[in-house]
Amino acid sequence: MRTSYIIALGSNVPHPRFGNPANILSAAIDALDLTVLAVSPTIASRPLGPSLRTYANGAALIETEMMPDALLDHLKALEAAFGRRSGGKRWGSRVLDLDIILWSGGLWTSPGLGIPHREFRRRAFVLGPVCEIAGDWRDPISGFSVRQLKARLDRKHPFA
Repeated sequence: MRTSYIIALGSNVPHPRFGNPANILSAAIDALDLTVLAVSPTIASRPLGPSLRTYANGAALIETEMMPDALLDHLKALEAAFGRRSGGKRWGSRVLDLDIILWSGGLWTSPGLGIPHREFRRRAFVLGPVCEIAGDWRDPISGFSVRQLKARLDRKHPFA
């Protein structure tokens, strides 16, 4: 059975082969080796936490027969192939960060993976790109569409 996923992509460290972070995101999409249905424009965002480098962020709508845990393993292997080291500093600089944000199966919980991504509702650098490619997708927890979540976040008091 084919399943759809929304993947968030981020990078803020140049790569010796692929170049700047925006080019890394394009190379990562090409390297996914999955059916890519849509890709958002790349945006620049300020980092969370201690990193000082601006991020390139984007999102992809993909389709695969993989279950969430298998897809997570696939994405982690791709991050490693691009030079990401495990055990890095939380919110530190990274060559490539790939996160499963939503999937067509609704909720998923397993050790090391929760879908939807627990912080996506509060991150404009995720909601903006996702809204470009899948604005009508619904958060299975709140029931809001991605477009509605982005509008709430864009307000001064998003959760009031």
